Amino acid sequence: MPAFASHIGIDYSGAETPTASLKGLRVYLAEGDRSPVEVPPPPSPRKYWTRRGIAEWLVARLGEDVPTLVGIDHGFSFPLRYFEAQGLLPDWPTFLDDFQRHWPTDEDHTYVDFVRDGAAGNGAARMGSARWRRLTEERAGGAKSVFHFDVQGSVAKSTHAGIPWLRFIRQRLGARVHFWPFDGWDIPAGRSAIAEVYPALWSRGFAPEGRTGDQHDAFSISAWLSSADRDGRLAAFLNPDLSPPERTLAQVEGWILGVPGLIRSAKGRDGSSRSEACDPSVFRLH
Repeated sequence: MPAFASHIGIDYSGAETPTASLKGLRVYLAEGDRSPVEVPPPPSPRKYWTRRGIAEWLVARLGEDVPTLVGIDHGFSFPLRYFEAQGLLPDWPTFLDDFQRHWPTDEDHTYVDFVRDGAAGNGAARMGSARWRRLTEERAGGAKSVFHFDVQGSVAKSTHAGIPWLRFIRQRLGARVHFWPFDGWDIPAGRSAIAEVYPALWSRGFAPEGRTGDQHDAFSISAWLSSADRDGRLAAFLNPDLSPPERTLAQVEGWILGVPGLIRSAKGRDGSSRSEACDPSVFRLH
């Protein structure tokens, strides 16, 4: 029996401001065993969703007594190197508050680039290196660093725009929504949940059928979550095969749903055997 009654896929965008109508923001919803359908924004002069609009809609939707799994296409946290460099406790709720204070990208008229350029917030005090990657990004293979701006396929801007809205949702819904895996690897029965996803893992498995790239990514998230929940695969992906230190690390850095936990051996350029991911045993959780 599926754990969730509905499955939402969101393809995110960090462009412009939180109240800008963005073509790149797309939402798809699968209810029961039905195929995902696109969810339009509430009636207004705006043709497309805004980041604020999506957050407010999720608060209303997840506040209902309908167990729902939401997959959002941006990073939910930063590498442990960031926490260490900034002198932050490895605690996700504390990180959310600290980040929003320095990167207030949920405020009206605020572009991510305004903070990057020093015109708003205090981003200079909370920067990271594009060389820093989370363990889950290492395991995913093609996933880019959450600090890798201004390149094709970058998730940095959407991540820096989206994290304050996770805090917004969390503040309004409290324990009614489970942020996976930060609130625990096991999602309580009947609880709605929000998880980070990477649509490139799944989008090639579904025919585009005339959808734009943004639409297809959101569709693919919703379709995969629904299918995996109904056929039993989801439970395994919600409990990836990670060592105890890796699990502790991932509850700080986050984990991309659908990325397996096992490390595969690969040959380095010099022909020596190496791991595809860094060894989490060297990480120190203070």
